[in-house]
Amino acid sequence: MGTIHRSGVLKKSNDSARLITITVMGAVFGFFVGVSFPSDLVTKLNLHSGLLSSIDVALINERSGRFSRSDLGGTNHSDTPKIYVPTNPRGAELLPPGIVVPETDFYLRRLWGDPNEDLKTKPKYLVTFTVGFDQRNNIDAAVKKFSEDFTILLFHYDGRTSEWDQFEWSKRAIHISARKQTKWWYAKRFLHPDVVAAYDYIFIWDEDLGVEHFNAEKYINLVKKHGLEISQPGLEPNNGLTWQMTKRRGDSEVHMETTEKPGWCSYPHLPPCAAFVEIMAPVFSRNAWRCVWHMIQNDLVHGWGLDFALRRCVEPAHEKIGVVDSQWIVHQVIPSLGNQGQSLNGKAPWEGVRERCRSEWAEFQARLANADKAYLAQMRTG
Repeated sequence: MGTIHRSGVLKKSNDSARLITITVMGAVFGFFVGVSFPSDLVTKLNLHSGLLSSIDVALINERSGRFSRSDLGGTNHSDTPKIYVPTNPRGAELLPPGIVVPETDFYLRRLWGDPNEDLKTKPKYLVTFTVGFDQRNNIDAAVKKFSEDFTILLFHYDGRTSEWDQFEWSKRAIHISARKQTKWWYAKRFLHPDVVAAYDYIFIWDEDLGVEHFNAEKYINLVKKHGLEISQPGLEPNNGLTWQMTKRRGDSEVHMETTEKPGWCSYPHLPPCAAFVEIMAPVFSRNAWRCVWHMIQNDLVHGWGLDFALRRCVEPAHEKIGVVDSQWIVHQVIPSLGNQGQSLNGKAPWEGVRERCRSEWAEFQARLANADKAYLAQMRTG
């Protein structure tokens, strides 16, 4: 028993000595590592993980030498002031106004260099076309009527985008693709007023327009000269003409009223005799579009009936909405989007699309009338 007791004591003594030796060696090793490790790198590795990774921060410091921990906010939350600015855009109330950027644009930027040097010019106008690749030659001719002062945006309803790169201008254009969608579906989702706020005028055009007699710069000059907030080029009389208001006149620069068939106009200053353009080739000022965008319904994708309601967005509408006669276009009436429909009950695809257009028109009118009634009722009781 005594022998066993002594060996146990000896074993415990050896274990304790070994533990002390390892601890001392670890402390010495840690000391030398700490002395040899650069203090600035320790700072880098100590940054709050929610801000930047240690690798990101190390790269920033190494390449620029401009940033410190204090520049990146550190971990002292007491340095951040309590902010609530109710006049900021919705959702941004907790931010200081100086950092809030509520608007954007379609300007293409570089991935390198000084951001302030990205843009040689800033286009002042935006033109959009809703296109299928089959109409590429028509769109090519149309785009060439617009100078570098215009951002070009193509909405592709057939999913074919890369093929457009056969045109040099296409490489500078913006391309957005969603199959079998209309231009008003695109406009509601991608032309929010805060997205297009950089542009003085926004053209939202169909793909089947002949532009031989059209010059975009001259058109803009006439729109400004006559104070038009909503406009369209005059239409050459052909089988694509529906309304007298949009028919080109050969004796004027612009016109803002017309005479229609008996009974079509309840009042001379109301559509379709005045305050009216069609939805195939409208042009909106920035301010007018901010109003019109809010009137577009998410589910009524064809936009029928919208042309009769545009007058609600400018005052006086019969003076601010007009047709530019001296820069005119031809409506070629190519039912390309209609053919994107689906054959049902033995009807051709375009017939189903046309039925939807008519039903949407009736639905839009009903919604607008109900909205008017609800507003007036609220005013009477409020």
